[in-house]
Amino acid sequence: MFLTNRKKASAFIIAILLFLTLSFPAYAGSYTVVKNDSLYLISQTFNTSVATIKNTNNLTSDIIYPGQKLKVPATDYTVKSGDTLYLIAKRAGISLWSLRKANNKWDDMIYVGQKLIIPEVNGGNTSSTNSSTQTGYTGNAVIPYSSYELDLLARLITAEAVSEPYLAQVAVGAVVVNRVKDPRFPNTITSVIYQKDSKFYQFTPVENGWINKPATDTARKAALEALNGHDPTKGAIYYFDDSATNKWLWSRPIALRSGKMVYTY
Repeated sequence: MFLTNRKKASAFIIAILLFLTLSFPAYAGSYTVVKNDSLYLISQTFNTSVATIKNTNNLTSDIIYPGQKLKVPATDYTVKSGDTLYLIAKRAGISLWSLRKANNKWDDMIYVGQKLIIPEVNGGNTSSTNSSTQTGYTGNAVIPYSSYELDLLARLITAEAVSEPYLAQVAVGAVVVNRVKDPRFPNTITSVIYQKDSKFYQFTPVENGWINKPATDTARKAALEALNGHDPTKGAIYYFDDSATNKWLWSRPIALRSGKMVYTY
């Protein structure tokens, strides 16, 4: 009788361990926090939630610091001959931006034997509303976007026009939307905002890092309004502030002026 109970107990323990192994994501990756990081941005990069990252790393607050190591749902990858960041991201089923962000790798130089971490496609976040891969159509959205891209657009608006009138903030969002719809530009919000032309980013906040600062509630509202089709510029694809001295920018037809912002076709 005693031996039978021991066997049952052992079987029960094994079942519990198996359940725990299958039910929770393996946090095998180690991510190094960089300047202007936030737990929200990291959670979006690794397709998980802020609460999960905090629980896994025994964090009692949202405060993190550059150089800090965090356990994240990711797998280790060793670069092989013929690899490129684009190909690695494509095979893994993630965006190139996510791969770059996970490794703080913003140039294209990689070498055989280099170690990278690859975010899990599903990092264990069971809430579909928090998933960066969720496609959102809220209201009368004119282009598809993910929850991550809504936040990204709001952060761009914050960085570019936080002190400008609300109309100017909506117009910044509209310019990005117009570029996504224009065949001359990339076809997603993320690729438009991170686009390079002649080795230079199209948007200054990406170059100087301000894109990583948290979005304001007003900017998020403006982003949603632009995504839902409100375009006070009626089709503009460029914007700049009125202190700019670039003659080419000023030579383009002006669509709107709001605050210190100028929007052109």
